[in-house]
Amino acid sequence: MCTVIEDIIARKVFNSRGEETIEVDVVTTSSFGRASSPAGESRGKAEVVYYPQGGVDQAIKKVEELIAPELVGINVDYQEEIDRTLHEIDGTRDFRILGGNTAFAISLASAEAAANSYGLLLFHYLGGYIIHDLPFPLGNMISGGKHSNGKTPDIQEFLVLPYGAESFLDAALANTKIHRIIGDMLKKRDKLFGGGRSDEGAWIANIGNSDALEILAEVCEEVGNELGLECGLGIDVAASSLWNARNKTYLYEREGKKRDSGNQLEFIRELIEKYHLVYVEDPFHEEDYESSAELTKKVKNCLVCGDDLFVTNAERLSRGKKLRAANAIIIKVNQVGTLSDAGETIEMAKGARYVPVMSHRSGSTCDWHIAHLAVAFRCPIIKTGVVEGARIVKINELIRIEEFLGERAKMADLQMF
Repeated sequence: MCTVIEDIIARKVFNSRGEETIEVDVVTTSSFGRASSPAGESRGKAEVVYYPQGGVDQAIKKVEELIAPELVGINVDYQEEIDRTLHEIDGTRDFRILGGNTAFAISLASAEAAANSYGLLLFHYLGGYIIHDLPFPLGNMISGGKHSNGKTPDIQEFLVLPYGAESFLDAALANTKIHRIIGDMLKKRDKLFGGGRSDEGAWIANIGNSDALEILAEVCEEVGNELGLECGLGIDVAASSLWNARNKTYLYEREGKKRDSGNQLEFIRELIEKYHLVYVEDPFHEEDYESSAELTKKVKNCLVCGDDLFVTNAERLSRGKKLRAANAIIIKVNQVGTLSDAGETIEMAKGARYVPVMSHRSGSTCDWHIAHLAVAFRCPIIKTGVVEGARIVKINELIRIEEFLGERAKMADLQMF
C-alpha cells in the first residue's frame, strides 16, 4: 500500500500543567495521525532540547516552513526515513534547531497515520500480531522533591508495583485502591492535610522519607492480601536534583543531612533492604555510572533504573552497560526525539538484559500513545501515574488493549521477582 504524506499541521495546545506544547497532525492520502508532546519537570542534562529558541510558536513555524516541505510525498510507512529526515533537517545532535518535542510529535503522528492506513491499532502496527504481553503499571503514590512544594519528602516519588497481578485490570485496580487508602491514612495522620496532589496525581503531604515508605509498606500489604497478589515498593530518588556538584554531596533538606557518594550508596542500600524495595530510579546523579554499578552489584531482586543517567540515549546506555550500571532503563521517547531513536535504545537495552520501563512525563497530555508503545516494544513495566486525568487516559487504553487481545493477553514476565 502506498500511503504518502500530503500535509503536516502543527498547533499550540496545553499539557496537564497548563504549559504550552505542540500537537501535530500528519495527513496522508488515506489516513490521519495526531500526537502531542509532554514535558518533564525533572530533566536530564543530556536530553534533547524541547523547542527551538522562540518556543512553541517558533517550532510551529519550522514545521510549516522547513519540515512539511521535506516530508510531504514520503510514504508514511517509512518510519526510519521520516525520522532520519528530521535529523537531517535539524543537523544537530540535540534537536536544538527544530526542537525534540517537534520531532517527537511528528514521528509519533506518522506512526499512527501508518497504522490507521492499514486499519490496525498502533501496537499491532509497530509490534506485529504476535504481541500479547501487557506491562505492569508502576504507580506514583506520594510525591516529594521537584514534584511538590512545601514540607514534603526529599525523595521525588514513592511508587507501587503490583507485580503479582494476573491481569492489567487487576494491577490497575490494586494501584487505585492503594492510592485511595494512602489518602485516608494521610488525613488521619495530619489534621491539616488538604488532599493536595502533584502533577501526576500523587499525594503531597507533610511527611518524611521514612514515614512515606512506612505508609506504603502497610497499605501495600493490606491491599495485596485483600486482592491476593504481590505488591512491591519503589522510589524515584531523582538524585541529580539533590546533588551539589561543588560540595560533592547530596543535600536532604528536610532531613537536614548531607551525604557523599559513599553515604548515598549505603543509604539507598539500607532502604532497599529494610523496605524490600523492588524498584529504585536514579539513586545517584546523572554522571555517576560507577555508584550505580556498585549498587546494582550489591542488591538482589531490585530494579536499579536509570532515567537521567541514560535519557533514552543509546550512546549513554552503551557507556552504562560496559560498567553494568543499573539493570533497567526509563524510556521517554521525547528525551531522544524520534521513535527510531527510542527503538534503537530499547533493542540495545534488551540485548544487555536491561528492563525497559516505558514512562510518561510529569507534564503530560491526554495522548494515549505510550500505552501502545509499551506493548509494541514489549516493555514489562509502564510508569504512568494512577489517577490524574492525563494518566487515566493511558491506563484505560491499556485496559482496552487487554480486552482487545482477549484470551491471548497475558502479563509480562518479570522473572527477577
